[in-house]
Amino acid sequence: MKEQPHEQRKVERPYTVPLPYPQRFDRELKDQQFPKFLEIFKKLEINIPLAEALEQMPLYAKFLKDLINKKKSWDERETVILTQECSAVIQKGLPPKLKHPGSFFLSCTIGSMQINKASYDLGSSINLMPLSMMRRLSIEEVKPTRMSLQLADRSLIRPNRVVENLLVKVKKFIFPAEFVILDLNEEGNDSIILERLFLGTTRTIIDVEKGEMILRAHKE
Repeated sequence: MKEQPHEQRKVERPYTVPLPYPQRFDRELKDQQFPKFLEIFKKLEINIPLAEALEQMPLYAKFLKDLINKKKSWDERETVILTQECSAVIQKGLPPKLKHPGSFFLSCTIGSMQINKASYDLGSSINLMPLSMMRRLSIEEVKPTRMSLQLADRSLIRPNRVVENLLVKVKKFIFPAEFVILDLNEEGNDSIILERLFLGTTRTIIDVEKGEMILRAHKE
């Protein structure tokens, strides 16, 4: 009787999850090998064994191509990440950081009312005025609006009126402006917010270092 051949049992190997985008790890590894390649290439002599040169050729083919195409430099240097203490020592010679001029206050006049705290906000896209100030200025010509305003805390407010062509006097200059009226429930609030477009209309030049602002109209 012929013996039946033993059946080979399949060994189940544990499933390995493939890495996402594995090529990015290959690129990092090749970049790490580039300084070594430069060092070997600069010391390369004609009497190098041909077998060794052929063994290294597949690995360094990309580096040679990058050098020829000027994607890499012969003098490429290694990047060293400094600690926080080292960075602080190096940066002692840098100029001091100035405060962010997001908004600042100036005085202006609307009608017969002097406003000492008019906020010029470079981040604002509209001019704002409280309802209490509109009433004290006896402004009657208003237009309804259905816009919504999002505040810095992500809350929404809905102004219900807009004043157009309101004359604002800054120093000796007078400029027309459109104001959105807000009911802030604050009587006696004498502050308004002037937007960046108003500053553009007045051709404003801001010197952050000196804290000065220059307004221009026509050639003045």
